[in-house]
Amino acid sequence: MTTTAHPRPPFSRPACGPRPMAQIAHHAPKFSAHRLLPYNPATMRTFDSLSEQEILALAIGQEEQDARIYADFADGLKDNFPATAEVFRGMQVEEDGHRRRLFELYRQKFGEHIPLIRREDVKGFIKRKPVWMNRPLGLDVVRKQACLMELETRRYYERAAARSTDASVRELLGTLANEERGHEALADQLERENLTPVVKAQEDAASRRLFVLQVVQPGLAGLMDGSVSTLAPLFAAAFATHNTHSTFLVGLAASIGAGISMGFAEALSDDGSLTGRGRPLMRGIVCGLMTTLGGIGHTLPYLIPHFQTATTVAIGVVILELAVIAWIRHRFMESPWIAATIQVIIGGALVFLAGMLIGNA
Repeated sequence: MTTTAHPRPPFSRPACGPRPMAQIAHHAPKFSAHRLLPYNPATMRTFDSLSEQEILALAIGQEEQDARIYADFADGLKDNFPATAEVFRGMQVEEDGHRRRLFELYRQKFGEHIPLIRREDVKGFIKRKPVWMNRPLGLDVVRKQACLMELETRRYYERAAARSTDASVRELLGTLANEERGHEALADQLERENLTPVVKAQEDAASRRLFVLQVVQPGLAGLMDGSVSTLAPLFAAAFATHNTHSTFLVGLAASIGAGISMGFAEALSDDGSLTGRGRPLMRGIVCGLMTTLGGIGHTLPYLIPHFQTATTVAIGVVILELAVIAWIRHRFMESPWIAATIQVIIGGALVFLAGMLIGNA
């Protein structure tokens, strides 16, 4: 008896085995860029579309977020402004209390599960700038942010209470709205308890020192460097060529080059963690811009076609720049007015004479 050999079927890869990448790519779902964009306005909920369960869930999340923001404010201010940090710790305790009351009512009405709904998922909320992530924190910025937070939360509770149909929910939301309205009085009370006149004066002095360290010092260094160091190449080119266009190009190149150099030097000098001088990037930007500004000031007059007129105006601008530098040193660096003026004028005069002598050589 003979058996007929059936042809062996061609080998096929098991479904569970690895597949070629081209095949995977062919069958993979296609994604377009617009699907990856967060918080598409078309998919955001309106406030009127929220159920009472979602209104309470959103309120719970908002109170928790506000409490954490106040905790971050307190942590960011504790080193330089300890009394104000205590004010925000008190505000954090208040927000935690609100969250517990909301959660107790929610659990009675809807159980343990809280749906995830965030303020950025609902239209109408103000987008908050994450100022609490900055270090060091500024007093004015923090206080303004806190006022906006309390106002927004109060309005949310008032509107939510107005459309709530459940008596207990409406009562709690109305109570919380009144308490949010009273938070300004609470902040004033905590401020009176913690911010005595002496402490307030100390914190104002500390704020001024931080402003000098983080803004005035790098800005003044840049302004002095730009105003003084660019004098020599500018006036050397002016007296060597007597050509206003060429002189303008030299001054522009010197100003921009000095700005880039000073900006990098300031940004790379230290990270500010020990000196308290703030973020290196911000210091570098301030220093670089002020350096460029200091050089551009006496360069712009050479856009005037007449050489003698342009040079006369440029010298006048230099005198004004040096006077401004002397005033800044006296106002913020507490340098004696006469000493600051003499130092700046002598330095500027020497660099100007060097440029003029080189240009006439």
